Amino acid sequence: MIAALLLATATAATSSPALCLAAPPPSAASLAHAVAAAPADRPQAMPVIHTEGTLPHTGIHDASAAAVRDFGYMLDLALAWRNTRDRASLDRLATYLDAWTRVYRPSFDPIDETGLGHLIAAYRLTAPDLPADVARQTRDFIRRLGSGYLDQMDTHVGDPHGIWSNNWQSHRVKLAVLAAVAVNDDALFARARAAFVRQLSINMKPGGEVIDFAERDALHYVTYDLEPLTLAAVAARSRGEDWLRLPGHDGQTLAAGLDWLLPYAEGKRSHEEFVHSSVKFDAARAKAGLPGFSGSWDTGNARALYWSASLLDTRYADVAQKLAPEPPRWLWAYALPCRR
Repeated sequence: MIAALLLATATAATSSPALCLAAPPPSAASLAHAVAAAPADRPQAMPVIHTEGTLPHTGIHDASAAAVRDFGYMLDLALAWRNTRDRASLDRLATYLDAWTRVYRPSFDPIDETGLGHLIAAYRLTAPDLPADVARQTRDFIRRLGSGYLDQMDTHVGDPHGIWSNNWQSHRVKLAVLAAVAVNDDALFARARAAFVRQLSINMKPGGEVIDFAERDALHYVTYDLEPLTLAAVAARSRGEDWLRLPGHDGQTLAAGLDWLLPYAEGKRSHEEFVHSSVKFDAARAKAGLPGFSGSWDTGNARALYWSASLLDTRYADVAQKLAPEPPRWLWAYALPCRR
């Protein structure tokens, strides 16, 4: 009965236009410039990437940070193909997808791998046009990735360790949802929906405050928690479901989380970041001088979040435009321009 109610809520029609951005789409010139600026002269595929919990210039942090720029580049190539039918972009994308999906072995660390969302989106935009062998190899990779994350989450239901309820879990949910949508797998999508509801239930108070705020004392981590959940809801909207108001077990909703943060994003409230964080690594990053880990929260940190949220409800468009006049280019993988 509860599952049926949740599904009915998820699929309920909304009054706001879906998947529509109140901004001009990227021009052919801007896309041409983006695809001309490759991160390196060839794909930087690695068997593993790791930056989570490490500072620059330690371990494989720097090599990983360089390599993951490939994911954003793949999405630019996909946008160039979709918007301009530039064959060279499609061919180059196929080369990148082939390299990464052959070489990379998922670690299922969602912080290290959150950028794979761009690889998934690039595939979804171009799948019918890719060479058949590359499309098949990439589809299998994405399915394994999504299934692997869902298997992990199912295994750790009720696990008290923070990474199974905080922003890490939100990023797991995002990757699982994006994968399920990209491969158009109904069973995988149903599992991903259930994971989304569980995360709302354990990560958020009914009033919208996420547990990351209490743990990290930072709005930086509120946005880092809500961004992946919002993008998951955007992907679900492409399948006709409304997850903005899909309730958790105690009535928690993504909309409540976005509205909790809204006064800070609008500049009506301010917050000194990480003052009482319980995570030692936050102090280490502040000491190392990494931007954003001390001082007053920069509202610009919420630009991508509210532009993404505007795809779910147009009432977030005003704050999105105040935070940044244009959405991040990657968001066009999920949207079309609003009709005037």
